Amino acid sequence: MNLKKIIIENFRTYKNRTEIEFNNLTAFIGKNDCGKSTILEALDIFFNSGNGIIKLDSEDINKENKNQGNEDIFITAIFDNFPSSITIDATNPTSLQNEYLLNKDGFLEIIKKYPKAGKEKVFIKANHPTNPKCSDLLTKKIADLKKDLGNIECDDKTKSASIRKAIWNHYHDDLQLNEIEIDVSKEDAKNIWDQLKFYMPIYALFQSDRKNSDSDDEVQDPLKAAVSQILNDDSIKSKLQEISQTVEEKLKEVSTRTLEKLREMDPEVANSLNPIIPKGNELKWTDVFKRVSISGDNNIPINKRGSGIKRLILINFFRAEADRRKTERNVPNIIYAIEEPETAQHPDYQRKLIEAFKELSMQANTQIIITTHSPYVVKQLDFDNLRLIIGNGERISVENVNRNDLPYPSLNEINYVAFNEADEEYHNELYGFIESEGKLGQFKNGKPTRTYLKENRDRRTQNLNVTTLDLPLSEYIRHQIHHPENQRNTRYTREELNTSIELMRDFIRNEIRT
Repeated sequence: MNLKKIIIENFRTYKNRTEIEFNNLTAFIGKNDCGKSTILEALDIFFNSGNGIIKLDSEDINKENKNQGNEDIFITAIFDNFPSSITIDATNPTSLQNEYLLNKDGFLEIIKKYPKAGKEKVFIKANHPTNPKCSDLLTKKIADLKKDLGNIECDDKTKSASIRKAIWNHYHDDLQLNEIEIDVSKEDAKNIWDQLKFYMPIYALFQSDRKNSDSDDEVQDPLKAAVSQILNDDSIKSKLQEISQTVEEKLKEVSTRTLEKLREMDPEVANSLNPIIPKGNELKWTDVFKRVSISGDNNIPINKRGSGIKRLILINFFRAEADRRKTERNVPNIIYAIEEPETAQHPDYQRKLIEAFKELSMQANTQIIITTHSPYVVKQLDFDNLRLIIGNGERISVENVNRNDLPYPSLNEINYVAFNEADEEYHNELYGFIESEGKLGQFKNGKPTRTYLKENRDRRTQNLNVTTLDLPLSEYIRHQIHHPENQRNTRYTREELNTSIELMRDFIRNEIRT
């Protein structure tokens, strides 16, 4: 199943119901503390039910709502590409469509409610029969279903799904379908959720503040961190137990023979001695493999490499571990969530990482979610990959980035809104866009001017001539960007660059995009 959308309500800064859409590759951008990480952590809570990285507590309830008595957190996930056949009654295959477990748009919508940030209650929002004669069938045991069936014909009265299908077919013209929330936390319906959990994607979160010190086991070497996980495998445990028993038996034979020989010479000393042989479950097998490592050509260990290399290796160790969990659970879908993959990375590695994520997201049943503060990363992505988070406090919106909705359709525009990234490249693009629209004269009309000394070299004599021009601010900056060799003019300031960019953006919004 693919994650199509999540809805967060009353969770940290997300006071009100906030819908967030996902693609196979989704990047959240916005200023610090705007709520990017909160989205990824809400997903960890939803998918891993408190057994992941994030633990839910009362401090996660939105403060303003909490003061008003609203202490219920809601995290909802909506899925598409769900299996055509599922099993929710013993070994009886059926489908979400046949069980009326899809919402009105035809998607699987799972709501998790956390009263006072406590234990989750699970609901499925579904366009479901509400006619009293054929409602609540999913919560009924087979004996009760047979009573509802009565004389209605049914292909197989031993299977709950067959009985439900027969009843719903009988009332086909009067099902009274309405979107309702089916509580699958209740005992009678709990089996539905227990079975659906097997189809949920694996969600793996790599946090930006993950440990990255020399003493961190994973930084010392991913193989060291993997040893304990490998040795915890039941089949490995069994083999190690066999080895320890064999060694124990051999040691007992050696000690017995030794003491027997000693007893021939000095029985008193021999009787005072006893062999001490640790049991298999007391052995520290991890110590046997304590020297495993991944090192460079000069045997330089990972924890002595640069921060960027350490983090790069950790990201891929994280990916490998997520794949292992996916394989062990036999789940086809996986969601990698990685905060700020650009941290400590050279631009070349940032580019390679994003290229790898793009390629990975194109694989079947794989989704990538990242947060980023890097304008460089944003420029490697497409518009439909981006989600712009705007605002803070009680008003937060997560917006899809549509090229046609922008005042100026450029990823530089996104960086400006998200990070206040005002640079010469963006200035050039805005100026060129106004010029291409034939509006440059209108834009410059009435603007204050400043003196610019323009250099011209006579091609015949090679003499340098200087011309005095009166230029509006944007054109003054444009000339300096394109002719850095001309040192006759006062260099524009960062504040002037920002002012010029704002003037052009306002003009585009009001005169071109209206």
